[in-house]
Amino acid sequence: MSLSLVHSRALLGLQARPVCVEVHLANGLPSFTLVGLADTEVKEARERVRSAIQNSGLQFPANKRITVNLAPADLPKDSGRFDLPIALGILAASGQIDPAKLAGFEFAGELSLGGELRPVRGALAMSLAISQGDGSGHAPFSLSTSTPRLVLPEGSAQEAALVPGARIYRARHLLDVVTQFLPGDEAPDARDGWAHIQPAPNSAPPAYLDLADVKGQAAARRALEIAAAGGHSILMVGAPGSGKSMLAQRFAGLLPAMTTDEALESAAVASLGGRFSLQNWAVRPTCAPHHTASAIALVGGGSPPRPGEISLAHRGVLFLDELPEFPRAALEALREPLESGSITISRAAQRAEFPARFQLIAAMNPCPCGYLGSTLRSCRCSPEQVARYQGKLSGPLLDRIDLHVEVGALAADELVNTPPGEASAAIRERVVLARERALTRQGRANQALEGQAIDAQCQLDAAAAKFLSLAATRLGWSGRGIHRCLKVARTIADLAGARAVQLTHIAEAVQYRRALKTAH
Repeated sequence: MSLSLVHSRALLGLQARPVCVEVHLANGLPSFTLVGLADTEVKEARERVRSAIQNSGLQFPANKRITVNLAPADLPKDSGRFDLPIALGILAASGQIDPAKLAGFEFAGELSLGGELRPVRGALAMSLAISQGDGSGHAPFSLSTSTPRLVLPEGSAQEAALVPGARIYRARHLLDVVTQFLPGDEAPDARDGWAHIQPAPNSAPPAYLDLADVKGQAAARRALEIAAAGGHSILMVGAPGSGKSMLAQRFAGLLPAMTTDEALESAAVASLGGRFSLQNWAVRPTCAPHHTASAIALVGGGSPPRPGEISLAHRGVLFLDELPEFPRAALEALREPLESGSITISRAAQRAEFPARFQLIAAMNPCPCGYLGSTLRSCRCSPEQVARYQGKLSGPLLDRIDLHVEVGALAADELVNTPPGEASAAIRERVVLARERALTRQGRANQALEGQAIDAQCQLDAAAAKFLSLAATRLGWSGRGIHRCLKVARTIADLAGARAVQLTHIAEAVQYRRALKTAH
């Protein structure tokens, strides 16, 4: 048998497309040709595979003309994940293993020169795609009951096994795999490196920082509770040292526990970015990129496209500290994901879509020196400097942030004598109840309401409608600003257990639409 077929997967965004590794051995001048739109690291597999086979005590057909085709030919392939299927294809084509036994398996793994298997990115995305069944990528988190078996290196197998119904096998060395597919009917010799992996997620409850560590800041704590209950974004404005970062770092602990689907979505993106660990299973991520991050680092990009911070924060929190210091292009790139919950990276050769349903928690100083409006220190900035600093944030971006709250600095005696604040667990209970009310009523969080659903769920009486109209006219709100105020008011009503949005809920929501001071 001089022709063999081995199945694997290529990553395109979060989609793991099927790839057939075709290996043909022929007589002629000895050569090793690899075709099929392979990237540089894939082409380098020729040397890794040759050394791994020889150093494992197996026979490499050095006197043959070897042709390896990665089909389909128009699908880009990258990384060293194809080392293992290429090696198995060569061994099957040369008769050292049984090609028929490879049916029903898919393989991925990078080989060392000695034959050891090294982890690969995106193992969880591959497992999800196989569980899906058709490999189309249209519903990457829809699971089926019958799945092929996936063979992965030890470092990748555990995360792939988290997918319900996945059939995952772990291998530590090339010989662990080869032993299972030797010709003949006899049972293979047991090897310690080969094992069927059972899912073993982290069973300990997520450990988040406690909001009780923050003293005072009643207004900011209330705004965070509203944001958590409705899925809203929030901007905190305050002097240096007022506690903005402490509040943001504890926000994830206010959110409801992740569902299995949410945990799989978040883990799949983290696996694609090489950041996943079993200890972080079902823990809502908090990504806090430095303000020098570029637009590509924030929203994703590159060739092949990789997820950015907004996708790595999927189903979690994106904390942007010192918001005006971020490059303007990076901030403007946040507009579409804040609305749609996804980001599409388009390049000349390929297009990839990543999920990006995150909660934005942003923090900034009110002026360059940071003390505009402070009761503790006087501001030394001119009105022009304040306007220039605040002007770094465009109106369209601010319009998409639901809650704007001022965080005042505490005086020394207040900081010493103020008792600890309410614990995150107590706040989370109220948040969960409010979310359940919204899901029961409309099937989604209040932040996700749009179009006629806003009017249907946020019906106002005459007094509340008049108040909102007057406030929107006086403050110069856009239609988007009015809708976001209505959605915040709906969340406030859910926290209060009210069926209808009342005047008091609208009045509180209006307060959260403007926190920036423009004059001394």
